[in-house]
Amino acid sequence: MSDRNEDDRGELTMRRLRRMFIGKARDVSDPEIFHHTSLVAFLAWVGLGADGLSSSAYGPEEAYKALGGHTHLAIILTAMTALTIVVIATAYANLIEHFPGGGGGYLVATKLLGPRIGVVSGCALLVDYVLTITVSIASGCDQLWSLFPLSWGQHKLLAEMLILAFLIILNLRGVKESVSFLAPIFVAFLVMHVFLIGYALIHNFGHLPTVFHDAHRDFRSSVSILGWVPVMLLILRAYSMGGGTYTGIEAVSNGVSMLREPRVVTARKTMALMAVSLAFTAAGIMFGYLLTDARPVPGKTLNAVLLQNLFTHWTMGKAIIIVTLVTESALLWVAAQAGFLDGPRILSNMANDSWMPHRFSQLSDRLVTQDGILMMGLAALGALIYTKGDVTTLVVMYSINVFITFSLSLLGMSRHWILEHDKERKWLRNLAIHAIGFLLCASILTVTVFEKFTSGGWITLAITAVLVSIAFAIRKHYENIRAGLRSLDDVLTGVPPSNPLTAPQPLDKNAQTAAIMVKSFSGFGIHEVLSIHRLFPRTFKNFIFVSAAVVDSGVFKGSEEVGRLEDETRSSLERYVAWARGQGMNADYRMAVGTEAVDTATQLCKSIAEEYPRAIFFMGKLIFKEEKWYYRLLHNETPNAIQRRLQFDGLQAIVLPIRVLA
Repeated sequence: MSDRNEDDRGELTMRRLRRMFIGKARDVSDPEIFHHTSLVAFLAWVGLGADGLSSSAYGPEEAYKALGGHTHLAIILTAMTALTIVVIATAYANLIEHFPGGGGGYLVATKLLGPRIGVVSGCALLVDYVLTITVSIASGCDQLWSLFPLSWGQHKLLAEMLILAFLIILNLRGVKESVSFLAPIFVAFLVMHVFLIGYALIHNFGHLPTVFHDAHRDFRSSVSILGWVPVMLLILRAYSMGGGTYTGIEAVSNGVSMLREPRVVTARKTMALMAVSLAFTAAGIMFGYLLTDARPVPGKTLNAVLLQNLFTHWTMGKAIIIVTLVTESALLWVAAQAGFLDGPRILSNMANDSWMPHRFSQLSDRLVTQDGILMMGLAALGALIYTKGDVTTLVVMYSINVFITFSLSLLGMSRHWILEHDKERKWLRNLAIHAIGFLLCASILTVTVFEKFTSGGWITLAITAVLVSIAFAIRKHYENIRAGLRSLDDVLTGVPPSNPLTAPQPLDKNAQTAAIMVKSFSGFGIHEVLSIHRLFPRTFKNFIFVSAAVVDSGVFKGSEEVGRLEDETRSSLERYVAWARGQGMNADYRMAVGTEAVDTATQLCKSIAEEYPRAIFFMGKLIFKEEKWYYRLLHNETPNAIQRRLQFDGLQAIVLPIRVLA
């Protein structure tokens, strides 16, 4: 008895700690829950747009450094950067209109180019969002460490790990909480960088004619010495090395389902805010490098050098530099949110399509894909340790996967406009936008892979290829399981037909009762009933079919989807009851709706036990001829977990083995 009390106290302590860090559970049946957890355009700009905006901290720097001594070409590069942002953002805004349910690059490639291409895009996105988290945290620490002596660099990796742990806990609390908490940081970044760029332009306004004249002269000199082709290749190389600038633009299309209704309108507003802010900031910073003749300094980012060039002579210059770099660091950490918001969402979409383990589509009681958040966090930790937080390597790895997805999405949309040109009035304009975007993205991808294959490019391609292979293996396994389950449906053909004229009898609450956990009406559930009859002949007088309707990420998109889930679950249970009564059994059903199958089912069974004290609970579990070690990852242990919980509470629970030939 004392052991049981100890276990109860331990479980209570864990629950209190969990609630303290993550928060109390949310009621999925609350009709206002979608309003409380969805994001308006401004908060979406913070949570999803921060990824794009923060890339101005490292994208322009990589592009500018790639110019070498030909910094005068930064004027051309600035214009190309702003134009590319506008083109990609416009293309993705159109994409959202045609795929308003979200899913982004994965869904677009799946629908327009086929599921095999879709899984490549999805896997690239997963690696992309892991690297979003990693590069954002690492770059943020680089900005902050620019204020410290070089000797402090040995502590940077540990700091990055601690920040990652903090963000994991923050995201486990929920989407809106994490974004609202970080909104002031986002605003502070905007204010300081508008001030920075504005001052750089105003302070050097009188020198602008000279800057443009010197750039034109140096450009002609470079062409005369190197030739047109080498100069164009130099610009293309620098343009591609700055590919990190455009990362994050796709985040809104991937996270449409978390936006406030009307979602398409909210998404377009968010895209517009993101595009304008990113184009202004990235182009302004790169032009600022040129105006102040910023040069790389060991231990400092180029943005830190730009700030020192502008404000060192000010009385309050040191304070401005510190505040700006702190807000830049903080916004980069905010940008890691895109990885935690969209990465698990892509993972859950792929899980719903059986490319990933189904457990990744399950929501926690805080209505977030908890397993996905933890997986993204652990993968980001591995990337941090592997690269030791080196931003240059991370940006290369990051950019490659981003532009794989960009290229496939824009190729799919271009194909769509060509095939549907007779049904769309503005097909030619939209085709031009997506085709130009595809050419730009494919060019950046090709040059980046060619230039940086040995400097981090190969590892991200290898990881993506391995992930794609794993996805195909998982899909094949689930297809084999479905084929095996279809053979169970054959049991329905051997069961005597139900007699609809059989009058239902009231259930005796004191009689022996079999409570059977089922899902949809199928041979699996009928097999459970027949197994009970075979194992316990003429024992049970009552049969209660029990179902926990689990709201996963595929359902949690609006109250209509949750209502549809309830209706489908109730319909299946009614079919079981009708079938059982047709076989002469006294039958009824019970159901509950929740986000966690074990908790929901356990609470439902306890309420049944109070009503029917002689109830025994049955649940079926798939049994394979050869149990592989990875089956535990692909198939949850829900029946065993429910059995343990019920037995711990003094209730009788039996797991029925259901054999599957797969």
